[in-house]
Amino acid sequence: MSLDALPSAIDLARFQFAFTVVWHFLFPAFTIGLASFLAVLEALWLRTGDPVFLDTFKYWLKVFAVAFAMGVVSGIVMSYQFGTNWSVFADKVGPTIGPLLGYEVLTAFFLEAGFLGVMLFGLNRVGRGLHFLATCLVAFGTTMSAFWILAANSWMHTPRGYTLSPDGRFMPESWLAIIFNPSFPYRFAHTLTGAYLTTAMIVGAVGAWHLLGDRRNPRARLMFSMAMWMATVVAPVQLVLGDLHGGNTFHHQPAKLAAMEGHFETQRGAPAILFGLPDAAAGETRYAVEIPNLASLYLTHDPNGEVRGLKAFPRDTWPTNLPLVFWAFRTMVGMGMGMIALGAFSLLMRRHGRIYENRSLHRFAVAMGPSGLIAGTAGWIVTEGGRQPFTVYGLLRTAESASPIAQPGVAASLLAFILVYFTVFGAGVWYLFRLFGQPPHPHEEGPPGGQPVRTAGITPAPALAETGGRAMPRPAE
Repeated sequence: MSLDALPSAIDLARFQFAFTVVWHFLFPAFTIGLASFLAVLEALWLRTGDPVFLDTFKYWLKVFAVAFAMGVVSGIVMSYQFGTNWSVFADKVGPTIGPLLGYEVLTAFFLEAGFLGVMLFGLNRVGRGLHFLATCLVAFGTTMSAFWILAANSWMHTPRGYTLSPDGRFMPESWLAIIFNPSFPYRFAHTLTGAYLTTAMIVGAVGAWHLLGDRRNPRARLMFSMAMWMATVVAPVQLVLGDLHGGNTFHHQPAKLAAMEGHFETQRGAPAILFGLPDAAAGETRYAVEIPNLASLYLTHDPNGEVRGLKAFPRDTWPTNLPLVFWAFRTMVGMGMGMIALGAFSLLMRRHGRIYENRSLHRFAVAMGPSGLIAGTAGWIVTEGGRQPFTVYGLLRTAESASPIAQPGVAASLLAFILVYFTVFGAGVWYLFRLFGQPPHPHEEGPPGGQPVRTAGITPAPALAETGGRAMPRPAE
């Protein structure tokens, strides 16, 4: 294949960043919620003394350690791409979003890394209060990390608080306006809630899987019940937050919103297009399946409200891949509706006293395990794909942001990333599934202070050492 047959250097650089960020986001989307889940489990154990909470905490602590490590390693690579592939972008926006990324390292990553060791290895070595504080600080650090990263990303969508220097650089004028830009509160709430739901779906799927094997396992019951409560309560809240976020996009990024909806014509009483195939060349969505007036209702809160279509904007400002944005949005919404259905099903079974008995519910929960990761990935495709062809929406184009690097160099590094990521992180994901497959058993280790854990009449099973899944007594610590 000739080099001319390959995509351009800019397209390859875009795909490289997209590939690495999708891999990276899978792990923080899980660990942000998992850190909070661990803090809740430890708080419940400290309050009640019930060893089931401690056993479940230890089960998920090992998973958190692996997922957190993969998230850190996969994220480091992205920062280098600002210098290699997007140096013009880094030069122009560095004065504005560079400090935000620095704050993320100083206030969040250092906080997480500083207390992670105590959280992972200090349960039997420090006091209960100090260990719980470390767990809470790690959870707080993951949330602060999301805060700063999403502040920087949101500024790229709705830039505020800057002045343009004569050489075209974005210089900070108001840090409050930069951080709390118009889309940040909605994106932060929507993303953080999505992370909690992602964790709930994975924890619920693992609990359901083990309930299918042994419905009397109290640890599997605990994790499944807590996950289903999260789905029942938070999934509908996420629907409301998504609607608010969509309303913000309607006002600040109308071309992106039109691409998400598949609307080309400006119209009153705009229909909601459930399915179809957007055709930019023809200027229409082919084979559209519509519900009349619904889009106007949820976007303007008026069934006859006006919704602008893509033709109301210059052609060179349309998102560059309309079908991708259109279908990613529907994938995200579909996963969200599935979570709401799972929560409602679990609530019905809970009211009938069959939440631990109904195998259809458990199979449904297992099937929904990856739904949070799918929804989060699709949501970011909508967010970033809809921002194109700009890196800073309406102000700095992607074509003006790339480094002057030749096509073969980007292609070679992209190939290396693909090989390394699938090898290293594929192995990590495989190991996570091995951990998920281990039934949650009582642990023999004592709590902080050396006092033995009461097992409430449950005979402890031998702890599993890291021996490829073979059951062996863990050496005394």
